[in-house]
Amino acid sequence: MDQVTIFGDIHANWPALQAAWADMNARGLGYRYCLGDLVGYGTSPNEVIDFIQQHQVPTIMGNYDHGVGQDSDDCGCAYTNPFAEALGKRSIAWTNARTSAAGKVFLRQLPANIPLKLGGLNVLLVHGSPRRINEYLFEDRPTSSVERLMDQTGVDVLVCGHTHLPYHKVLPSGRQVVNAGSVGKPKDGDPRAGYVVLSAVDTDLSVDFIRVPYPVEQAASDIEASEMPHEFAAMLRAGRG
Repeated sequence: MDQVTIFGDIHANWPALQAAWADMNARGLGYRYCLGDLVGYGTSPNEVIDFIQQHQVPTIMGNYDHGVGQDSDDCGCAYTNPFAEALGKRSIAWTNARTSAAGKVFLRQLPANIPLKLGGLNVLLVHGSPRRINEYLFEDRPTSSVERLMDQTGVDVLVCGHTHLPYHKVLPSGRQVVNAGSVGKPKDGDPRAGYVVLSAVDTDLSVDFIRVPYPVEQAASDIEASEMPHEFAAMLRAGRG
């Protein structure tokens, strides 16, 4: 295998997933993998879960998937203030009440990671980090810390999600970290759905970040028509939060 397509953090945003998938089809992209967080914040958890199942996409468990799969009131998110935490509690309660029993079974059976061989590179797909499902690997994390983390994995390339902020970082050791961004809830100021394509010739890695327009207003309006906190609609429109 010399090319893979990786996406994640859909967060029950059905219009965004449809647009991203159609774009992958138009580009003829194969070997698709999902980094998890199928649910939460958006209003279409069952549609997203069913789609991933029907298309047999290899998928790892995100922190939100873990919470909803366990019927927990804790999504494993690191909230920065009580207001954000209150919104999060409403989100997971709404999602727990509306995700099907079969969907929850699927979520709690997802694996913690997926190892891949890409060209001559050993690649590991995780949601947060290899240590914890909800650990944030931000781009500005000290290099020494990331190098130690890579020592523990024994891989050449680590691909993560969770932060909703896409980046590609080459470490002094030559090992690499890629964050795939987010399909359904970008936080980098660009509201378009995002995913990444990795290509390798032997150990030479190419990373292509792709952004896809989708009907943001439809997804935002669906939130505002529901009992989900309307603040999430504003976040979709702005590509923030």
